[in-house]
Amino acid sequence: MAKINFGGVIEEVVTREEFPLEKAREVLKNETIAVIGYGVQGPAQALNMKDNGFRVIVGQAPGMKGDWDKALKDGWVPGETLFPIEEAASRGTIIQYLVSDAAQRILWPSLQKYLTKGKALYFSHGFSITYKEQTGVIPPPDIDVILVAPKGSGTSVRRNFLAGSGINSSFAVFQDYTGKALERTLALGIAIGSGYLFPTTFEKEVYSDLTGERGVLMGALAGIMEAQYQVLRKNGHSPSEAFNETVEELTQSLIRLVDENGMDWMYANCSVTAQRGALDWRHRFREAVLPVFEQLYESVKNGTETRIVLEKTSGPDYRDKLNAELKEMRESELWQAGAQVRKLRPKV
Repeated sequence: MAKINFGGVIEEVVTREEFPLEKAREVLKNETIAVIGYGVQGPAQALNMKDNGFRVIVGQAPGMKGDWDKALKDGWVPGETLFPIEEAASRGTIIQYLVSDAAQRILWPSLQKYLTKGKALYFSHGFSITYKEQTGVIPPPDIDVILVAPKGSGTSVRRNFLAGSGINSSFAVFQDYTGKALERTLALGIAIGSGYLFPTTFEKEVYSDLTGERGVLMGALAGIMEAQYQVLRKNGHSPSEAFNETVEELTQSLIRLVDENGMDWMYANCSVTAQRGALDWRHRFREAVLPVFEQLYESVKNGTETRIVLEKTSGPDYRDKLNAELKEMRESELWQAGAQVRKLRPKV
């Protein structure tokens, strides 16, 4: 592993130079990788591995027409590379368990009988293993249990792969029965097109992931945008002006500068007025939200968030309630203004 200095903290990471694609192919040359689930992460990881020359099959319930049809459209062939879930699990030597967290609990009784000696059970989220008391997902002792978790959506995993870059991923080994679990894990991380791989544990992965999704990546971001937009509108600013100052400038300009060179570089390349105000208000925002993040992390750590997810997603009317919540967001003035602003962007 390469030793990298992350702001004064030395970490070991795995790069493509250290673990090239050719090595991954050699490690996995006798493996059949069964991707179970063709919803969010499944398509991207399966297609990336297929394009990289690995032996991949897909397991998907034919009754779930949307995902089954999507697999057909992507070129997976029934009876050859596309199978019902249990048949794919029986054929695979590495089982990539990529259905949703709630579905993992439901499918587990029918899947576990195919986890025979020496196979590997692969996750892209530490949820089911870390909260096994709630999920009931307890692997047999004579298999490898491993994780590669891309730090991006399935759409981004595929898009970045096609662009030649890749999404960074964390990796972990929960159970090493064969003595080759780490090698298998790193090979799979390279196979799915990771930019680089950094070590974690199943527990740390799910704690950071659930905190991030509820925090900066989605929950906090949406909440902060809504608050600023409401204040601007309340004070007489038009929807167009409020949206542009809240969302459009962030997504189309500033965040791209942060991506390229960091937050300090973005600050240094903004006006003096913007610099001064951002530097001063940054601390007030941090102190205001720090207690909320501490509460959030504790809620993740003690299993409260997991219980809520499993309870709400297992209800027969969950999809209807979810669609109602998303509809409310979509039809809010903020995001209706956003739809119009996107239409007005110059066509490339």
